[in-house]
Amino acid sequence: MIEKVYFGEGKNIEFKREIPQKHDKFLKDIIAFSNCTGGKVILGIEDRTNKVYGIGEANPFRLADDISNMISDACTPQINPDITIQTLDGKTVLVIDIAPGKFRPYYLKSAGKEESAYIRINGTSRAADMRMLQELELEGQRIYYDTMQEIGMEYSEETAKKLCESMKEVALSSCKTEEEKAGVPDMTIAKLEDMGLLCRMGRDYVPTHAFNLMTENRMKHAKIQCALFKGTSRDEFIDRKEFRGPIYEQIEEAYQFVLRHINMSAQINGIVRRDVYELPVRAVREAIINAVTHRSYMDDSCVQVSVYDDRMEVLSPGMLYGGLDLEAALEGKSKCRNAAVSEAFHYMKLIEAWGTGLGRIRNSCREYGLKEPVIDEFGDGFRVVFFRKEMEENQDEIQKSGNPEIRKSGNPEIRKSGNPALPDTELFIIKYIRENDQCTTAEIAGLLDITGRRARGILGSLVKKGVLRKVGNARNTIYQAGGNFPHGE
Repeated sequence: MIEKVYFGEGKNIEFKREIPQKHDKFLKDIIAFSNCTGGKVILGIEDRTNKVYGIGEANPFRLADDISNMISDACTPQINPDITIQTLDGKTVLVIDIAPGKFRPYYLKSAGKEESAYIRINGTSRAADMRMLQELELEGQRIYYDTMQEIGMEYSEETAKKLCESMKEVALSSCKTEEEKAGVPDMTIAKLEDMGLLCRMGRDYVPTHAFNLMTENRMKHAKIQCALFKGTSRDEFIDRKEFRGPIYEQIEEAYQFVLRHINMSAQINGIVRRDVYELPVRAVREAIINAVTHRSYMDDSCVQVSVYDDRMEVLSPGMLYGGLDLEAALEGKSKCRNAAVSEAFHYMKLIEAWGTGLGRIRNSCREYGLKEPVIDEFGDGFRVVFFRKEMEENQDEIQKSGNPEIRKSGNPEIRKSGNPALPDTELFIIKYIRENDQCTTAEIAGLLDITGRRARGILGSLVKKGVLRKVGNARNTIYQAGGNFPHGE
């Protein structure tokens, strides 16, 4: 017996005891590997048992030529496998190595591309759906979807100039020194065209998909869904938000959502206090930026950011692009799915350097003493999972508080407040209102992990003090800032 990992990454290895009578079953994997990150078919090993049978008395050189001719005759565009002969357990097997194809989509001549353009998902070969087929066709033609014209959107010079100003503002805000700020060039409409945010129809400018995403963003699925879950599954929401609008603004909103819902502790160095989050926040932001930058905008799914008791996940639609495999991506190799968005983000200093994001995420978690993050393809999407520190590590600090709600919730924003004028729970609610403009009884009960009755009591106390005002009634009740609300920090 032999394991698939002997030949490389397991999900891109297929064992075949022999070539089936229906060659299409054999060619299915060949095509899927060509349309994705490549892979190997090992002929002479039983798939279910991993037992080595070999190719028997067949001449391996003649069999290799026959397989090459079979693949060439049946598939289009032409696929050229690299076939080698190996001896395992005293038996001869053929290793059919398929490289990622450059002229996608690949399919069976006899069946047509709509029926036989196969791809690899979760280690199995399956027919590409219409959306994936369109993406493969664009890849094969070296066309970036985000640089294509946004049909139905009119060009507005005023909108283009506002985008130029906003892009420079973001770039300047990312600079650490005045010298660095001085080196940021102005963004112009001509540069928007160079980046692919605008294109030409005759002599006139027209918006591309990227221009739409950076301005009005009329794509319903081009948003970030954020959620805080109770426990370690998706059974119960505590908080959730959807962020729409320009995609670069969504990044910051999603990032702030995460910061509100992960723990923070204080590090004291002499007389200097420094608040430190439990996760490496630059890596968290990097993961969100990567998701927005490299996702498939042809996919009608959304980027999702989820916070659980034990982990935080960022899921983005679309597998790795252009035949790039995970190993190469983790080593710093990059292939760009959205050229215009990537160019814009690079100018805005949201992307620091090409292809280094995943490596920085892993290194940051290692420096924080956290478990290795999970970075992988997940179905037909991509995910990054950060593991939070074990709950027990935070209990000593939580138990120091005399407030039972603080001990139960463990919320860092409550613990770090030192203002004696108001109870910690009320200070937390005030901070929440500052950030979210309003709250409900259910939200406060969930965030503090207390009963609804207890939450109503605390909110009622703030209403009596004039700090909050109550709007609506029964299930439609919300609480907003009142006349005595402390708007300063």
